[in-house]
Amino acid sequence: MTASATSPRTGMLPVDDTALYLTDTRGPGRPVVYLNGSYADHRPWQPVIAELGAGWRHITYDERARGRSRRSADYSFEACVRDIDAVLAATGVDRPLLVGWSYGAALAAHWADRNPDRVVGVVAVDGAIPYGLTGEEGRERIRRLFRRMRLLLPLVRPLGKAARMTADQHADINIEANEINAAIAPVLDRVTCPVRYVLATGASLGGGQEEMELMRAALDPVLARNPDIRVSAKVPSNHSHILRKDFRAVAEAVRQTAAADDQRTP
Repeated sequence: MTASATSPRTGMLPVDDTALYLTDTRGPGRPVVYLNGSYADHRPWQPVIAELGAGWRHITYDERARGRSRRSADYSFEACVRDIDAVLAATGVDRPLLVGWSYGAALAAHWADRNPDRVVGVVAVDGAIPYGLTGEEGRERIRRLFRRMRLLLPLVRPLGKAARMTADQHADINIEANEINAAIAPVLDRVTCPVRYVLATGASLGGGQEEMELMRAALDPVLARNPDIRVSAKVPSNHSHILRKDFRAVAEAVRQTAAADDQRTP
């Protein structure tokens, strides 16, 4: 991935036993690192990136076995947290603004909690909410869902909506993510950087309108306890379509987060 100091950078980043497809617009703008949904590649961020424009440094990457990235023996949440460190080291970014959608929002919150002096802020797009399907009943519900989708997954993979994994591996990632989200409230309580949420209001795949409203309401106690965490916008789209239909609200949350950090910096 050779490039000049300001030219865009695209290529494969070796990490552990895999390699991640990385893009970096470079330049002097404030660096924004985009963290994808559980099985998505980097492409859904393009409307947000276009809306923010060239005044920012946009860094995207495909997680393990997603998009153009290679397979791995480790698809755990902790491996994904380590991948953030690898991306930052490769790009030379010291203080990123992390923007995460769904699974990526939980990654952003955990990384910010562990690195309070190294993060500008977090934009959480319909994720990092203290709610999840747990216990054997929840795990079996997730497994059934992905068993039903097993023939569909290879068809949507070229669209960046599934990983190069088996249906069981997709389910394992979702099960772990639900457990992490169900236990994320203490992480959010500790976060000291500006955090701005953009929340969808519609139903979602695997969750009806009532269940999704219950999930998002689980964020309210965190908002009451931590003044650094706010809801930037509630938008009419659903979980799957939020980046495509409400990219302007996400971009505005990025601007708000950066402005909040500027106000805190002496």
